[in-house]
Amino acid sequence: MSTAPLVEICHVAKSYRRGVQTVPVLANISLGIGEGDFVALMGPSGSGKSTLLNLIAGIDRPDSGELRVGGLDITRLPEAALAEWRAANVGFIFQFYNLMPVLTAFENIELPLMLTHLTRRERRERVGLVLDMVNLTDRMHHYPSELSGGQQQRVAIARALITDPTLIVADEPTGDLDRASAEEILSMMQRLNRELGKTIIMVTHDAHAAGAAKALVHLEKGELSDGKIR
Repeated sequence: MSTAPLVEICHVAKSYRRGVQTVPVLANISLGIGEGDFVALMGPSGSGKSTLLNLIAGIDRPDSGELRVGGLDITRLPEAALAEWRAANVGFIFQFYNLMPVLTAFENIELPLMLTHLTRRERRERVGLVLDMVNLTDRMHHYPSELSGGQQQRVAIARALITDPTLIVADEPTGDLDRASAEEILSMMQRLNRELGKTIIMVTHDAHAAGAAKALVHLEKGELSDGKIR
């Protein structure tokens, strides 16, 4: 584990409203994740692991507590500033890829760059680099429907990398893949962590997938089951 915390979660709690009821999801979570770590979040369904991931990524806000990424308390950012921070600092990988079906692999990867000031040439060069990193140069003009599940997830990984984010968050990235494709994706994530130094936080219910990470956080009923990263 790194000694320099990139993500600092301090006494964070989160609940949701269901009709007149308040349903607690996370209770007093405190955790540090170092820069360059690859952490797997595990726990049974309803344990709060995806909620914690969404809080770290700035998709949702806690009811209480602080959440700092790179020293910045993102819980205090106004919505517009939070969205800007998220776009610049977080890369997302989802279980079902979340690709635009009417766009090619190249265009899906380029999409986050359309909000930047990069020129068309600069965007094309950057997309070319990440396509090469995920070994999909020969599929750049294919649509998602023309790609296998593993290839679609590689497009999603390339899209997550395209803005060179500080943090990559992955929610069940191998959950919709066969074992061979899952192994390929996990190996790719390990290389991103090892060779590019990317900090990765991955939610998974699969102990085998979690084994690809450097460390494990286990949640049980909204609390850390052992209070620390293993």
